[in-house]
Parts: sequence; structure tokens; C-alpha cells
Amino acid sequence: MNLVVIGVNHKTAPVALRERLAFVGGDIQVAQAQLQSLTAGSLIISTCNRTEIYALAPNTQALVDQVPSADSSAPHSQTSPIEPVTTAELTEQLIHWLAGFKSLPIEQVRPYLYEYIDGQALTHLLRVAAGLDSMILGEPQIFGQIKRSVAEAKEYGYLTNQLNWVIEQIYAGAKRVRNETGVGTQAISLGYAASKLVTQIFDKPQEATFLLVAAGEMNRLVAQHIAALGVKRILICNRTPQRAQALAQELQRPGLQIEVHALSELDNLLYQADIVSSCSGSMDMLIDKTMTQRALKKRRYKPMLMVDLAVPRDIDSNVGKLDDVYLYSVDDLQHVIAGNLEKRRQAAVEAELLVSHLVVEIERRFQVRKVGQDIYEYRNTSQQKANIVLQDMLHQLRTTDSSPEEMMIELTRRLTQTLSHAPSSLMRRVAHDGNSEMLDVIIDGLKEAYRKK
Repeated sequence: MNLVVIGVNHKTAPVALRERLAFVGGDIQVAQAQLQSLTAGSLIISTCNRTEIYALAPNTQALVDQVPSADSSAPHSQTSPIEPVTTAELTEQLIHWLAGFKSLPIEQVRPYLYEYIDGQALTHLLRVAAGLDSMILGEPQIFGQIKRSVAEAKEYGYLTNQLNWVIEQIYAGAKRVRNETGVGTQAISLGYAASKLVTQIFDKPQEATFLLVAAGEMNRLVAQHIAALGVKRILICNRTPQRAQALAQELQRPGLQIEVHALSELDNLLYQADIVSSCSGSMDMLIDKTMTQRALKKRRYKPMLMVDLAVPRDIDSNVGKLDDVYLYSVDDLQHVIAGNLEKRRQAAVEAELLVSHLVVEIERRFQVRKVGQDIYEYRNTSQQKANIVLQDMLHQLRTTDSSPEEMMIELTRRLTQTLSHAPSSLMRRVAHDGNSEMLDVIIDGLKEAYRKK
């Protein structure tokens, strides 16, 4: 298959290096364009936890197939021919290219890279797509991130037919892993944990007011889960109104009241909140014990659920000592999801076995696909040789006195010689090499084919 992958992830490289190796904005398009001169098709996957380059080594077969996938909306920009290379050679070229593209000394990059080829590369990509290689086991977001990367590669014509075929197999395989093993069915996100706490504390969460302190990614995920419970009102406090407005638009649904406020208004808003989720990234405490006591008094001591996802903490830990306040930190939420995480780990054992089985299936289908191309080329060559014989016999028929019957006999003889030459030469070569087992397979196969005809 000549598939190669190099990359780093959260298990192999520190965050500082992952940040420097990440592809952001227009980087990916520029990088993919440069990879055109090295590969027979490439795909870059870059997230906060990983940067990976998947590529086909430009051997003879890959170069034949080096055209954009059928649904590409942009012309393939490859203009100059590429010399065939081995997977080992391409791996080394990609490592040097990545270090150069990111302006990093190669000795700072190489120790943290993983490298896989062919079956190992397929296995890795399938594990990534199924969420088995993620920081949160079984998480589904990576599948969507892969699909976005693939869509971008298609848009610019960098996804060749062969690489597109591989990706389609991975899509189907990842869906089977998730559907048949349950590795993603047990919710283990912090957003899920927070929503579970809401249902445990409030009999009617649809009557609750939900206060979001900061509109970052973590709070966005929590808000999605809690909004799905049907809360009637959401207050968003954020330093910059633009991000808060964007989140408000994302959460908006009929019957839901959403208000956007400045972070400076937090003290005056806190009493209105039944549920608070804070994750600001601030170095300063945002909600202290005194502020919370004032809010409780205004609420006439109705219970409050506070979830502090920030590190360092946004909410004073002493708030948890107040009556009518349920305060949970990130560590507390981890205990909520610990049971489901263990179930995912058990399901992951079954998922890994299925991945191994699926990789074998994909490799087998690839061989069938490749043989199909070989058969097409063999038949095309045979047809060309048969046409030469036919044209020669037609010429003789027009220019000699031979009878049609004699010409038909001669045509049959010459066609038989022409079409049986390649199989006969193959059998002699195999016999000369002493491979009796292969010779038996070829002879038995030809005999069986002739009997069927």
C-alpha cells in the first residue's frame, strides 16, 4: 500500500513542542502544496493533541493513481514528475521536511516522532479515527476533525484516488468500532458529568437559571450538555462580548432566554444563578466566600450548584463549606465519570481486536483493488496484441488467394500463441525458480478457468 505516517501526540511530545509543530490557519494549505513534490498524495491532521502527516510513497503503482479523487472540487496542482521512493526513504524525507517547515532543528523533533508504514499506519489511523488513541478514550470529536482535514485536502486537490480510497475504508471501520464495541457509548466528558450533577440536585432543571463564567471551549461543552436539559435561562459573563455572543448564538433555541454580560457584572448576577460553571483561565479568584454569601441571602438560601473547571481555581474552595452550595472541582467531576471510563476501557479491549481484524480486511480489499488494475492492464495489452494479429490477417485476406477457412484457422492459431505466451512464460519462470507450490496454484487455476469456460 506504501502508506506512511509520521507524527507527535499527547503521549509522545510535551505541549510546548506540539504547539510549535501544529498547523494553523493557512499553514496546512501551504504545507500540502509543498508535500506534492514528495508524495503521491498526503493528508495533514492537526489538533491540540496531535500533528500527523499521512502520505503515499510515490512508487510506480501510486504514481499511476496520482490523480485527485473523483469528488475533488479543485484541479490537482502536481506539475512535475516525482521519482519513486521506498516507504523508508519517504519517512526520512517527511521528517526533514517537517523540521524545516517549522524551522526546528531536526534533533529537537525526531526523538518525539512516531513512524508507521503500511499495516501499522492503517492500524494507527483507524485507532485515531475510532478515538482509541485520544486523551479521552473513545471521544468522538477526533472523527469530525479528520473529516474536516479530508474535506480541505479534497478542496485543494491533494487527496489522490488511492489515498481517498484508504480514508473511505477508515471511515467505515471507525464507525463499526464505535457501533459494535460500545467504546464511545459511556459518556465520560466533563460536560456530561456536570449535567449529571444538575439532574441529581434539581428535580426540575428546566426551571433553572444557568450562569456561565467565561465563554471558552470547556464551558462551551458544559453549556451544550446543560442546555440540552431544557434550562429556561442562560447568563454568559465574559471579558470580551464577541466570544460570548458567538456562544449565545450557538446555544440559542426557541423558548430559551440568553443574556450576555461583562465579567465585571458577575457580583450582581450571581444571586440569579441556580447553576454556575466557571472556567476563565484567570490567575485571580473570581468568586469568593463573601460574594457567595451575599448571593445566597438574596436567593433566600435556595440551593446553588457551582462547577469550577478552572486551573488555578476560579471559585474559593471555602465556598463549598457554605450550606446550600454544592461546589465541585475538576477532580470531583473525574470521580463522577470514573465508572463510565472503566466501562470504556473494558470495551476498548474488544475494540482493539476489531481494529486488527478490520486492518486485515482493508489490506485484503486493497490487494483485490490493485489486482483489478493489473487485470485491466493485462487485458488491455492482450487486446492490443490480438488487434495486431487481426489486422495482419485481414490484410492477408485482401491480398492473397487463401480461403476464408484457411485464414480463420491461421487466425485462431496465432491468437492462441499470442494470448498463451504470457501464462506459459510465467509457468516456465516459476518452474525455473523451483517454486513448485506456486506452479501448482497457477496450473490448477488455469485448468479451473478453462473448465468453467
